[in-house]
Amino acid sequence: MSELYRIFGSEMSPYSVKVRSYFRYKAIPHVWIARGPQNEEDYKRFAKLPIVPTVATPADEGLQDSTPILERLEAEVPEPSIHPADPVLNFLSALFEEFGDEWGNKLMFHHRWYDEIDARASAQTLARLSMPNGEDAAVAERAAMVFARMTGRGHFVGSSPATAPLIRDYLNELLDLLEIHLADRAYLFGDRPAFGDFGLAAQLYEASVDPTCGGIIRARASKVLDWCYRMNEPRNDGPFETWESLAPTMTPLLAYLGRYFLPWTDANSRALQTGAAEFTVDLAGRAYVQPPQKYHAKSLAALRARRAGVSDARLTSILTDTGCARWLEAVSS
Repeated sequence: MSELYRIFGSEMSPYSVKVRSYFRYKAIPHVWIARGPQNEEDYKRFAKLPIVPTVATPADEGLQDSTPILERLEAEVPEPSIHPADPVLNFLSALFEEFGDEWGNKLMFHHRWYDEIDARASAQTLARLSMPNGEDAAVAERAAMVFARMTGRGHFVGSSPATAPLIRDYLNELLDLLEIHLADRAYLFGDRPAFGDFGLAAQLYEASVDPTCGGIIRARASKVLDWCYRMNEPRNDGPFETWESLAPTMTPLLAYLGRYFLPWTDANSRALQTGAAEFTVDLAGRAYVQPPQKYHAKSLAALRARRAGVSDARLTSILTDTGCARWLEAVSS
């Protein structure tokens, strides 16, 4: 057995970049393997689902899904911890991790595949990554196939002509809030990365390498861009801050989650329960419409269970004041 973990991933996959960032932070011996035809047989030994990242452990066990991968490795390599000791900050970090994985991905995926210039560029990049030594004609054929497949998947994240202007506004508002929060700190919770950094930064990093979003982030949020690249090689440069020092700029970020992300994910979960083909949810006075997504309901249930496990009046006050509390209440089956 190899002593190295092997990460089968893609430079264009935010979840792959998230896992690789974690391995680098923890200094866990690993090798990055760009998934492609040249390693497909080896990859299939470990992948129950055709997704990346897929991690092969030194014991030849396959791990998939970025959040469980981080949770599994955190139990085995607890230091330096990505979880603040303060239970309030610990939960808020988990909330940002979920927000990044689910809402952040919506913002990134929509912009990557909605406008033709972004879709063409992304398809070409993915084709070349999968065929690094391929002839130009073969790469072009692969790019055309990727373009056709991915531009037809916008409904998975609620991307449509009706929601496009809303998603652009959601992105701009988030960048503005993050820019203020990161003006004088390296990471979301202080001088070291937390769980939430790994979830959100990876999505915005991927957005930053695309034509449209890359231009927006460079023009609008240079501190956010710095953070995204810092998270490629994150470091432990000091302690987590206290809520008191974080509150002035993190409170508006949490209010953003209470306006958009949490009511959206709650509506998605309810739509799945009723078997609705699509759902409409009011987000800050504007209707957002999309088909429901199964995975979000599972992760929301896990987040609500985590919230139920924290009995701290400070957290209740923070979540209530930012409009998050009602959406995080456990729902009886």
